[in-house]
Amino acid sequence: MGEKVLMKGNEAIAEAAIRAGCRFFFGYPITPQTELAAYMSRRMPKVGGTFLQAESEIAAINMVIGASAAGARVMTASSSPGVALKSEGLSYLAGCDLPAVLVNIQRGGPGLGSIQPGQADYFHATRSTGHGDFHLLVLAPNTVQEMMDLTFTAFDWADRFRMTSMILADGFLGQMMEPIEINEPNGQVYDKSWALTGAKGRPRNIVNSLCLAPAELEQQNFARFERYKQTEGLAQAADYRAEDAEVIVVAYGVSARVAQNAVDEARSQGIKAGLIRPVTLWPFPKRHLYDAAQTAKAFVVVEMSMGQMIEDVELAIRCQRPVHLVSRTGGMAPTPGDVLAGIDKALK
Repeated sequence: MGEKVLMKGNEAIAEAAIRAGCRFFFGYPITPQTELAAYMSRRMPKVGGTFLQAESEIAAINMVIGASAAGARVMTASSSPGVALKSEGLSYLAGCDLPAVLVNIQRGGPGLGSIQPGQADYFHATRSTGHGDFHLLVLAPNTVQEMMDLTFTAFDWADRFRMTSMILADGFLGQMMEPIEINEPNGQVYDKSWALTGAKGRPRNIVNSLCLAPAELEQQNFARFERYKQTEGLAQAADYRAEDAEVIVVAYGVSARVAQNAVDEARSQGIKAGLIRPVTLWPFPKRHLYDAAQTAKAFVVVEMSMGQMIEDVELAIRCQRPVHLVSRTGGMAPTPGDVLAGIDKALK
């Protein structure tokens, strides 16, 4: 059993990163993730690590590329518009097949938007984080405990598949304090013989994303996507009262906490409602939802956006059942009453 403490979500991610062996953090302040960087600034010197507040988000992601190329475990964190600034660097990380961990504590948008929580970066995380053909591994915690535990997972998966892992949370979870158990990572070490550690006694390594020969670049992309296929088995979802549900609510992050209360209220009214919470947003738990669609009558997707994950739900179930959207945006959060009304509507 690990030590039990009261901790903020942002702090839980930072502490988990350090325990996972992250010794380089490059970032830039932006609400609502700043506590994560502040925690790193205090803790990193004590463990022999490097914390550096870069001059910009663009500088920070390029520092991540350098540290990762040298074989280090490295992390950066930001909030929505700051992550958008990192997009080019994320594409370079993918083109170089370098592992890294990126945290996005989402806020309302578009533009500067607000500093209130949001979930409108779903497409950016799962569809177009940067230019070119590539994907990130995207993990979506919904408790402070998961903020810690999924950070361990993010580092392991990044090293295993030589990809960027993203922790996609929101301002509620970043600022929320909950009692958690401080666990330890599994300690698995992954081969990094590709890293730039000095070529004395071995052939030199090259980390590069530039490939001017079209046929060669095509083959690199084919090979990269073959590796991505290996991640399909990582897809995860958590069920809540979904075994016999006629209406399935689908939500991630803090929206799933709201949805769970609505499911309980629906059950108290005799409505067979259940919740499926995607834990991985990429790879998306398609099979899990497809199987649920064989018995459920309808789906309700709850998001703090104008509706983005709903498209993945519709694709996963092959549009076999009607899918309804309950959404709030701009920093507003849905209430259990909003979700319950969506469940009632889905049954009509």
